[in-house]
Amino acid sequence: AESFGDLLSRYKYLFLVSRQDRLLTNDMTKLKNRIARERQVLVDTRDALGRRKTERTQELDRFVTLARERESRLQATRRSLHEAQQRLSATEREERRISDLIASLERARREAEARGAAPGAPAITTASLGQLDWPVDGRLLYQFGPAAGPGNTRITWHGIGIGAAAGTPVHAVAAGTVALVGNMGTYLTSVIVDHGGGYYTFYAYLDDAAVTKGERVLRGQVIGHVGGAASDQGAHLHFELRGQGGIALDPLNWLKRR
Repeated sequence: AESFGDLLSRYKYLFLVSRQDRLLTNDMTKLKNRIARERQVLVDTRDALGRRKTERTQELDRFVTLARERESRLQATRRSLHEAQQRLSATEREERRISDLIASLERARREAEARGAAPGAPAITTASLGQLDWPVDGRLLYQFGPAAGPGNTRITWHGIGIGAAAGTPVHAVAAGTVALVGNMGTYLTSVIVDHGGGYYTFYAYLDDAAVTKGERVLRGQVIGHVGGAASDQGAHLHFELRGQGGIALDPLNWLKRR
């Protein structure tokens, strides 16, 4: 410095420069920290968006899976309902067939009487109400009349279902003549016994028949064995009682109370 004043001026200049450098350094540090914070916010936001994307993807996958499962269950329900309706239609067809067979037997009986044939003493009469033995021991599965069927359908039973182990002997509830033995479609092996006086009993879902058409049977005689293990109700006997004119009667009114 050429003079003290010049030295003082230089010192002041250096002091100002130094202070400005410190301010710039502080500003740079603040800016660096701000950038770091904002970068962290961006990283956190990116990670959060990634997690949300993953969650949304997983949620979408779950929704798609649930939708597929629901569609699969819906299709299975539709198939089950369709199959139930088919079985119900088949049962109704077989029921009409049974009614037609019994009606033809009843016409033949009346024509024979009209020709002067002496009718034998009927084994079932109104006096038999509440007096007939059960054809098989077992649990009552369904009763006479309308009831809920498989697949939310409705079915009208013209008889009762008695659950019993496959192979259990089935007995004639009264004496009579075997009017029919054979396969009745959904009712499987079946037997119809004519008890005279317009009364008939129908035994269905048999595993086999122990009698032949035209054979005379006694009360309590084994006419077959329980089958139907693959049916909706499992192994059981379907039993019907028909009165004059082929009218279906409630068997529970005719069988002994138990």
